[in-house]
Amino acid sequence: MVTEKDDLVEPGHDLTKRHEDPFLEFLHRIIRFAVKILAVLMVLVIVWGIGDVIFVLYQRITSPPFLLLSINDILATFGAFLAVLIAIEIFINISMYLKTNVIPVRLVVATALMAISRKVIIFDFDEITPPFILGTAAVVLSLGITYWLISKKT
Repeated sequence: MVTEKDDLVEPGHDLTKRHEDPFLEFLHRIIRFAVKILAVLMVLVIVWGIGDVIFVLYQRITSPPFLLLSINDILATFGAFLAVLIAIEIFINISMYLKTNVIPVRLVVATALMAISRKVIIFDFDEITPPFILGTAAVVLSLGITYWLISKKT
């Protein structure tokens, strides 16, 4: 904690109190309320996503040939699972923001990396173009380097 002895603080200035404009504090409360609404909505998305995973798995297992999954079925199931995991990561981002008032950049980058990795896992290489693959590779590489640099710094 910074004290008056430090050069960065004026004498008599208490860092534990907020000295903001009341209007800005009001706006800040509105934003926090909006973020809480987003957290509730994200929980609903997660629950619906779990329902989707169950439904996709049920559809794939009950369609002929029964109780067998093709590679496409497995990839569709993986896609549904990963979508729920990404939603959970986003919820964690929201929760951390509510606790600290700081956007957890490393976690946001990790979530983005997970989302693009999900896309790569479910690629249908018969339907996508080489420029799309190269663009996706550039995004994965950029996010990977960014995550590595952020992790290295902390």
